[in-house]
Amino acid sequence: MHDDLIAKAKAWLAEDPDAETRRELAELIDAGDVTELSARFSGTLQFGTAGLRGELGAGPMRMNRSVVIRAAAGLAAYLKKNGQGDGLVVIGYDARHKSADFARDTAAVMIGAGLRAAVLPRPLPTPVLAFAIRHLGAAAGVEVTASHNPPRDNGYKVYLGDGSQIVPPADAEIAAEIDAIASLDDVPRPDAGWEILDDAVLDAYLARTDAVLAPGSPRTARTVYTAMHGVGRDVLLAAFARAGFPEPVLVAEQADPDPDFPTVAFPNPEEPGAMDLAFARARTSDPDLVIANDPDADRCAVAVRSGDDWRMLRGDEVGALLAAHLVRQGATGVLAESIVSSSLLGRIAEKAGLPYEETLTGFKWIARVDGLRYGYEEALGYCVDPEGVRDKDGITAALLITELASVLKEEGRTLLDLLDDLAVEHGLHATDQLSVRVEDLSVIADAMRRLREQPPAELAGLPVVRAEDLTQGTDSLPPTDGLRYTLDGARVIVRPSGTEPKLKCYLEAVVPVAAHAGLPAAHARATELLAALKRDLSAAAGI
Repeated sequence: MHDDLIAKAKAWLAEDPDAETRRELAELIDAGDVTELSARFSGTLQFGTAGLRGELGAGPMRMNRSVVIRAAAGLAAYLKKNGQGDGLVVIGYDARHKSADFARDTAAVMIGAGLRAAVLPRPLPTPVLAFAIRHLGAAAGVEVTASHNPPRDNGYKVYLGDGSQIVPPADAEIAAEIDAIASLDDVPRPDAGWEILDDAVLDAYLARTDAVLAPGSPRTARTVYTAMHGVGRDVLLAAFARAGFPEPVLVAEQADPDPDFPTVAFPNPEEPGAMDLAFARARTSDPDLVIANDPDADRCAVAVRSGDDWRMLRGDEVGALLAAHLVRQGATGVLAESIVSSSLLGRIAEKAGLPYEETLTGFKWIARVDGLRYGYEEALGYCVDPEGVRDKDGITAALLITELASVLKEEGRTLLDLLDDLAVEHGLHATDQLSVRVEDLSVIADAMRRLREQPPAELAGLPVVRAEDLTQGTDSLPPTDGLRYTLDGARVIVRPSGTEPKLKCYLEAVVPVAAHAGLPAAHARATELLAALKRDLSAAAGI
């Protein structure tokens, strides 16, 4: 076993095109570090519907140039089999370690395979790449990013020509092509032949950002903005300037791209502490709202003044606010969300007489809804211009929420006032998440098995009216690894994360509210229900 492992590692080393990972792997082989080598050679990083994502390092279980070259060659083979052998592949990348290398390798592989390739001019937000695919009529697109994962990670996200991320069966078909590559020596990688795009694509994206706003709407709301050490700043500032909003006050410590993300434990606005510097800036500059993008700027976080301090709005709250704003502007078309997002969107759509759809988790599903006008997911992802960007877009979402704040400001109101109105109109929909990060993935499998074998009959004192195992699929949803419990006045969904070693449980409590005076009591009841749901679900899942 030991000799076999060393032989595998040496074979990988012989092909590795990257001096840095070669050196790292050679040291592990010389030291005979069986534990570390086993971890890196226990299989291959699986190419799935999120593409690839993992820790940087040498070996098939890590993100590195060898893995990326194979992924690119698999994508090229898939496109050729599907009659797009002369198609264009457009490639974007963020500012993480190795992102530019992975983008260049991808371009070289495409040219070597006889396709055409174009690379965005510098690290730019993921939505610019999603836009570029449709704008340039590409056959596919690749974004090199690990979004809001830890600094040591990178990833590889694949889009097809409709501008949305891959879904089954394309992911499995690409994965099969990747597995069929015997040796990196079989993958031609010329030194030139791809195009480096100029700023025309970015300018075209920015020209579209204006279209999400109502002509002549107020543009007075003042913002504090953090790019969270990512690539959002320049594009967001340009979009805000074009729209005529006051220039956002930057969180200087997090404004420049930095792959080490020095001021945050996790560069995700949802993680505890990630917004601390933004709130500190808000206390000194007194804006109307705080806006954050995640590092690749496809997500948007919003915080508002609440009493004497600042509070982050949940993705579900922002999702409902944007929907209400679009409805008020006379938007038509389908409103869509993933099953783990708040059921409030369905109520808003119904009241407005608009069609509504629920999809599986992930924008790859939301973006495919026919006639989509607006889609969102509770994890801070919003698609407000589906014709331009078939994916979540943290730049246009920031523009739209700032327009809404401006409209309300002119009326002497705030985002919180509108949330109160929505609660009185549709019931208070309060959401929370129980999220367990694990070292050992078997903990997640055990919890799911336990819930399947012994489904809870009640949670938080409420009877479970319907328990669904989503692996079977439903009338409107394809199969997925998840469980959904419908209670009288609450809902719970449990699923393993598709991108991180986490078990995620999504909780929603719905409390009727007769009038504004009843809001404090409704909030108290919702808080109590969510806490009880968390407690009882933890016990039922054994986590």
